[in-house]
Amino acid sequence: MPPELSQEAVSEASSPRSNRLGDPLVAALTMTFIVAFVALSLFDADAMTAWIGDGFAWTARTMGSFFQLLLLLTFFIALGVAFTRSGEARIGNLDKPEISTFRWLSMILCTLLAGGGVFFAAGEPVYHFVVSPPAFDAAAATPEAVAPALAQAFMHWGFLAWAVLGSLTALVLAYAHYSLGKPLQPRTLLYPVLGEKVVSGWLGSVVDAVCVIAVVAGTVGPIGFLATQMSFGLHELFGLPDGFGTQLVILAILAAVYMTSALTGLHKGIQLLSRFNVVLALAIAAVIVVFGPTLFLVDTYLQSMGEYVTSFFTMATQTAQTAPAWWMKWWTVFFFAWFIGYTPLMAIFVARISRGRTVREMVLAVSVLAPIATTIWFTLLGGTGIYHQLAGTFDLTEALNNFQFDVATLTVAQALPGGSFMAAAILVLTTIFVATTGDSMSYAIAMVGAGHDEPSPGSRVFWGGAMSVMAALLLYMGAGQIGVLQQFIVLTAIPVSLVILPSLWTGPQAAAAMARQQGLIGAPEPAASRS
Repeated sequence: MPPELSQEAVSEASSPRSNRLGDPLVAALTMTFIVAFVALSLFDADAMTAWIGDGFAWTARTMGSFFQLLLLLTFFIALGVAFTRSGEARIGNLDKPEISTFRWLSMILCTLLAGGGVFFAAGEPVYHFVVSPPAFDAAAATPEAVAPALAQAFMHWGFLAWAVLGSLTALVLAYAHYSLGKPLQPRTLLYPVLGEKVVSGWLGSVVDAVCVIAVVAGTVGPIGFLATQMSFGLHELFGLPDGFGTQLVILAILAAVYMTSALTGLHKGIQLLSRFNVVLALAIAAVIVVFGPTLFLVDTYLQSMGEYVTSFFTMATQTAQTAPAWWMKWWTVFFFAWFIGYTPLMAIFVARISRGRTVREMVLAVSVLAPIATTIWFTLLGGTGIYHQLAGTFDLTEALNNFQFDVATLTVAQALPGGSFMAAAILVLTTIFVATTGDSMSYAIAMVGAGHDEPSPGSRVFWGGAMSVMAALLLYMGAGQIGVLQQFIVLTAIPVSLVILPSLWTGPQAAAAMARQQGLIGAPEPAASRS
């Protein structure tokens, strides 16, 4: 049984590098990717788009089923671990949580699926209403299509998506870091399989770099799309110019917010932004419930959750053999690959903020409570959109067929109680949600470089600034290049999925090791005595 380590000992043991940006190889590989992506986009955007598009299509067709199976197994294995005696073990060898429950839940809700979830909450359910998902037989744009539409959105942003981001992988990292003194880096996910050589060798640096690149690609996308959405919204609401100049100002403000938040750390800026977001979201939700189509939303939520549960495996296991290939590529496989790409760094963040929580608390908060909150939010915004689409208040069919989710979000927001005022509140909420993703990912990338819980302020600011600059350059070339970067996420999911795959068995082992260390379960019997 390994001895317990103090936090000081953990930090000292896991932070051998003094470089301000962390591991120089990780920094070099990541910055090379950023520069190369932007340079190739400037040199020959069409060729870049075609190359990534072909890779995107191949990955979706070849690896989609593997991604789906990985998420399914992660969810059910994590739930199984939570309800064993191992679920009573406390993370990080603390007797009580380091962060209060409300702040902890706020940080989880506002970080893991924040930016994307808010961006798609209004438009995706309406899309599935006007273009019926292949898992269902209901005719599109009819009352019978309401529950299936929301159920499909729940599948993309529900239990499977949340569980892969911060359950088994977070357990592996938490045990290895707090009990064994290993660095808080993606490479540590492979320590139970490959041993010390992956922690101290060049292979570990490559693993870290691949995971950081996946997060950079996944975070720059929402940052860039937020700039286009805000620019469009400010034009529609207040008549401001909708162009690159406005987008650049929005990016500068957003970067200033999340870089300041990341600079002040977990216990100040990141917590403050998260709490503000949750309070604002609750206020908006209350207005919708009280003054919106309340009965329709309540009935729709119950029916949609019922459809989600009863059709869960049908939606989760659908492949290009039973559904149109284009649909799987742009919806289920795209989203699942996106979440896989985020997983290692999100798991680092979850392991860091969950110190003192039990394994059961962490797994249930991430895999059950947060998804339920997400489904309620999607129902309030997306359900309201469906209500008005049915009533003929507006028609988003053309906009959504062209994937214009900024138009959908603003249109639905203006139809909410309060009209333009509510639309402005939704834009603010979306902005701060993306900012929480930016600050937490800047912090997590900095932790990857440092290998411990308190990366240098300069490193946090540098990575936040690098993502903002990349978003600005790509927007200068046209929003389409942001979309190309989003497709690249699916390619990065291939190596990242192999990094997180061992957590299917090393996650339960880590939970059991923590439980044995804390005297909750006995040591396993030697093989000879069992025989």
